[in-house]
Amino acid sequence: MMGFFCQGSSIARTLSAICGIGIMLLTGCSSEAPKPVKPVETEPPKAITGRSAFYKMFPAARVWANDAQGIQMKSIGLQEVKGPPGTAGAWQAIFVSATLHKMKTFTWSAVDAPGNLKQGVFQSDQGDFTGKLDQALPFFPQALHIDSDEAFKVLEVAAPTDGEAINFLLEFTPRFPDLTWRVMWGESVGTASKSGFVDASTGKVVDKVR
Repeated sequence: MMGFFCQGSSIARTLSAICGIGIMLLTGCSSEAPKPVKPVETEPPKAITGRSAFYKMFPAARVWANDAQGIQMKSIGLQEVKGPPGTAGAWQAIFVSATLHKMKTFTWSAVDAPGNLKQGVFQSDQGDFTGKLDQALPFFPQALHIDSDEAFKVLEVAAPTDGEAINFLLEFTPRFPDLTWRVMWGESVGTASKSGFVDASTGKVVDKVR
């Protein structure tokens, strides 16, 4: 009896093991094949508006100097990054500190590009600040209410693009009572075929396109 019991137990264990293997095989056969992992899609670099660029650079400027104020900002057109008028692939802003008597240039760029442009926010060496930059004076960020694309739309009615590059210069000068956008049909102030001015606080045209 003892031998039969032991033999029966061995048979039972063998059957149990076979059943377990069968269940594993059935489970493996019924499971779905692993799906291929999709590559992560990265968005292409985008041009942004001037106000957006200013607020990307402003926190870095405040780290440099807690009283930092903007004094000038301009668009930089990039062949690698295109966007609708009122946007640019890169922007350059100059911030000043009255307590440090210094000014510092910051850039935001969608990509690395010629001209020492680095993707994201980048800052260069500082220089001395004596109260103004040419005719430009420091401005509070709250004055920048109207964005560059809005300024362009105000002037576009009187002067369509005609395929020309559109660039922007943001300054507060004695010429106008408020901070203004200068919208330029061309690459710079000196080479623009025409330009107009829009109040960056109210959105009103302060000097028509000419």
